[in-house]
Amino acid sequence: MPSVGQVASARETVKRARADYQGMLVIDYVAPDYFARYPKPCVNGWGRQSLNVTPSGKVLPCHAADTIPGLTFWSVRDRPLREIWGRSPAFEAFRGTGWMREPCISCPHKMVDFGGCRCQAIALTGDAQNTDPVCTLSPMNRIVQRAVDPIGNPGSVLVGRRFEANPTT
Repeated sequence: MPSVGQVASARETVKRARADYQGMLVIDYVAPDYFARYPKPCVNGWGRQSLNVTPSGKVLPCHAADTIPGLTFWSVRDRPLREIWGRSPAFEAFRGTGWMREPCISCPHKMVDFGGCRCQAIALTGDAQNTDPVCTLSPMNRIVQRAVDPIGNPGSVLVGRRFEANPTT
């Protein structure tokens, strides 16, 4: 995994490239958040602001949503995009807060980070409804902590370090 310095360097590289190519190219960069205290709001909240359409026409709430088993994705070949946005089972699955479990459901950050990334939750914990393990309130945060400091150094600069997510990245 990249170090905190490498993550910061990558952010600066993307920032410069976005400025250099503004108006010509949109750079989609998903900044790692495993040095943060709280997760970043994946796609600014599932089904709130953005969508992806695959070449086959399948509409996804985020670019990796089809890694979550059990979700049903509707296609623009079969339904209007407005209907997919408003009623698709995949978009409704994690939209809002009704799907959340503790500690998310009672967390004051739930309308800021929306529970974090569902794809990261399933990839690291096996269940997309679990709290994103990046969150220090998650009972599974140790998974992320072991990844950023695999030998468990007490007082490591990586463990527990707060790395603020830039909402524009």
